[in-house]
Amino acid sequence: MLQNKIYQNFFIEIIKIFLTIVLGLSILAFTVRAVNFLDLIVHSGYPVTVYFQYSILNLFGIVPKFIPLSFLLTLIIFILKHLEDKEFIILWTSGVRKMDVINLIFYISIFILFLHLFFSTIITPFALNKSRLILSNDKFNNFLPTIRSQQFNDSFKGFTFFVEKKSDSKLENIFIYDTGNNLKKFSSDISKNKKTSIISKSGFVKESKLFLFDGQIINSEYETNESDKIKFDKLIVDLSELNTTTIKTPKLQETSTISLLSCFMKKNSEKKICKTENKEVVPTLNRRIIVPFYTPALTIICSLLFLREKKFYLNKISIFLYSFVILLFTELALRYTGLSNFMKISFIILPFIIIALIYIFLLIKLSNKTSYQ
Repeated sequence: MLQNKIYQNFFIEIIKIFLTIVLGLSILAFTVRAVNFLDLIVHSGYPVTVYFQYSILNLFGIVPKFIPLSFLLTLIIFILKHLEDKEFIILWTSGVRKMDVINLIFYISIFILFLHLFFSTIITPFALNKSRLILSNDKFNNFLPTIRSQQFNDSFKGFTFFVEKKSDSKLENIFIYDTGNNLKKFSSDISKNKKTSIISKSGFVKESKLFLFDGQIINSEYETNESDKIKFDKLIVDLSELNTTTIKTPKLQETSTISLLSCFMKKNSEKKICKTENKEVVPTLNRRIIVPFYTPALTIICSLLFLREKKFYLNKISIFLYSFVILLFTELALRYTGLSNFMKISFIILPFIIIALIYIFLLIKLSNKTSYQ
């Protein structure tokens, strides 16, 4: 009964440390990424609500990346703390075997493995896909934030503009160049595709409309380069139909795991995403499905700390280096799993080999020692 209570306290302590570390690292990375997402407002003119929705959904793409590292740090902190405070000695002297505690920690790592799998295969792709849909369904609602003085701006497809001076919503010396037929209605012949340039001395912006004064419109044909000019005293340009250059098609990491597995098994080769080369699909699937299995492997490596060996290859620094090398290997080798069958197979079986070999090593080592050593 007492032993079960101790195990329960260990489980709660490990989970608390893990959640603190993974949330701390994720929020730190999220803060940096959220700053980059400000381009959605500044360059593409999306509303603030879209920015916050997009940023929060991308948090679900950050958390899984820190799970292996967070659990590694959790185990090192937990094991070293209890070893140095002599708290484990009470367990050893009361008859609890070290392998029992190692098994407990390993079972917790299995729980983290399934948690990681749940996020990486279901939650993360769904959240990232949802964030991309938000960008594709919402159009920008304010043109003003995209305007910067003395800078050419090409945040919109086929649409470039330049403003010499900007004061609040008032603009001076405006130049607009359109190659995407966004201003086609200002042409004398709307049946032809033309390049349209607008030059204006002044103007102002109100939401997605641009009010221009004292200028001219120049329409040029692509083939003949013939042009016609239209002067105006006042012109209202509706920019609500402009398309931003922000990517709106779901990327590979935003595609559901089932769709990627179908592509890999060549059951849905007609899908657009399936036309992506195998060298990209395989690493994505390995990141979602295989990487979580490296967490139990890291757990078994950290369990070597219970040996309390003075040999340099089994001291705490060496054990941490082994774990760090495995983490580094997963990131570096992952991209090559789509290029080489040998690398792909090695990447898949390595965590199981590590678990089996080190677990057997621990059984042999600990069977030759008394429980309190």
